[in-house]
Formats: sequence, structure tokens, C-alpha cells
Amino acid sequence: MNNRPPRKKDGPRVNEMIVADEIRVVGADGEMQGVMSVEAAIKLADEEGLDLVEISPNAKPPVCKILDYGKYKY
Repeated sequence: MNNRPPRKKDGPRVNEMIVADEIRVVGADGEMQGVMSVEAAIKLADEEGLDLVEISPNAKPPVCKILDYGKYKY
């Protein structure tokens, strides 16, 4: 029998999984892009062929960075 608790999702929220109304965005080059809606930030990331990743969810507003999540994850 498997007595382990159910596995919880690991890692940060990415793209549409981000739930904040507004976020502070850091660009792929490390430059601050400013505070914007999640939708606008995802569009910005898509234009660069990258992902929007929540890196500081407890900040006010939460901080997200545009990066290649595949490389960030591993």
C-alpha cells in the first residue's frame, strides 16, 4: 500500500497559472519592465518566445520574470 500523502505541485506558477491582478515584471535582460496586468506580461513574454514565471509571489505586487522556463526548471 502507498501511504504517502498526495504530491503537491512543485515549482513556481507559470503563465496563465499566475493569479494576481497586477504584477511587477522583470524582462529577460534583467531590466525592470514595470507593473502591469498578467495578460499584458504574458503577451510580452510570448513576443520574445519565452515564459512568464512568478519568482516572488509574496511581494506586493508579486514579481514575475520573463525567461525560458524549461531552462529555469532544470
